[in-house]
Amino acid sequence: MPPLRFIKSTTVFLIAIASLTSAAFAGDQRLTAREVITRIQQHVGVPWRSDTVDTFKAGNPDTPVTGIAVTMMATLDVLQRAAASGNNLIITHEPTFYDHLDKTDQLPEKENDQVLAAKRQFIEKHGLVIWRFHDHWHARNPDGIEAGMVHALGWEKFQDPHNQYLFAIPETTLEKLAAVIKRQLGIHVMRVVGVPDLRVTKIALAPGAAGFSRHAEALEMTAVQTLVIGEAHEWETVEYVVDAVTEGKQKSLIILSHIPSEQAGMEECTRWLKTFLIEVAIQFVPASEPFWSPKP
Repeated sequence: MPPLRFIKSTTVFLIAIASLTSAAFAGDQRLTAREVITRIQQHVGVPWRSDTVDTFKAGNPDTPVTGIAVTMMATLDVLQRAAASGNNLIITHEPTFYDHLDKTDQLPEKENDQVLAAKRQFIEKHGLVIWRFHDHWHARNPDGIEAGMVHALGWEKFQDPHNQYLFAIPETTLEKLAAVIKRQLGIHVMRVVGVPDLRVTKIALAPGAAGFSRHAEALEMTAVQTLVIGEAHEWETVEYVVDAVTEGKQKSLIILSHIPSEQAGMEECTRWLKTFLIEVAIQFVPASEPFWSPKP
């Protein structure tokens, strides 16, 4: 019969080997970034388009995922916070490299641009994989971004059953409405066009950068007094509303800026992802509002 000491040593050794084998096996079983995206495509509920910006923007798609960070915009600040929390797959709604298609043609130095290069270096150093989720999240019914914003504003009970972008609210003034939205979304800088004491009962909500055509379509609706948007060219939507007000029309515009106007939509995306991606930790990492105003 072997000495007891030998049996104990052998047992400890075998347990250690089993633990290492188990850890390695568990590591092999982690979802890759590509597998996560395949799962999203299976659950999104709309046909997957071939002409889409919803593609990988950086990193190796076959990287095992340690954690998922969902964000409105993958700024360097967001990437730093995501990596520090142990996340290596970043799901972002907006571009990462300053262009809708994430091309660098508009940068004078192209890939040699110092800001771009520093961001790419951080991504590579920390083994991050970045994937954009824009077109298909908007394509859901209801629109995923719109649904999150409506929830954050508490407007579900005011939403038009036939048009998810229209809301009939209890009468208030433009100034009071803007103040409520600002507080509800935690916005630091907001811009408003229109008469402060304008009576408002009908709102159109167009998050992000919907474009002048959609803005004008909403403003042309007789019942709509206020259009709430993310951003716009000032010689288009803004000038249009300025002229409408000068003409005596009951119109107004609230500009939230792009990030605050869609941020809650990606928080909604985080909640949605957790319903079918149970094998991996998922964290919402809000993008910081970039603007501030000097105190008077």
